Amino acid sequence: MNCFVYVIGTNADHDPRTYVGWTTDLARRLEEHNTRTGAKSTRGRAWVLLYAERYQTRGEAMSREWHLKRDRAFRKALRQG
Repeated sequence: MNCFVYVIGTNADHDPRTYVGWTTDLARRLEEHNTRTGAKSTRGRAWVLLYAERYQTRGEAMSREWHLKRDRAFRKALRQG
């Protein structure tokens, strides 16, 4: 099974934000975030995919997600660039 770790971003109201998650279907998950059926913290904003990585197992993806959520410098670099 392919699992993906992703970073999405928004610049709504000049308030740049990122969100890190994991999924087995990137397109479906991005659509969920943009149609208000995704995570509660992403509702009401227009999100774009900034970064994604592919993993073979759910455990690998979840571990990487944990690390990316704590890497604020990496997420800030994605927003700027």
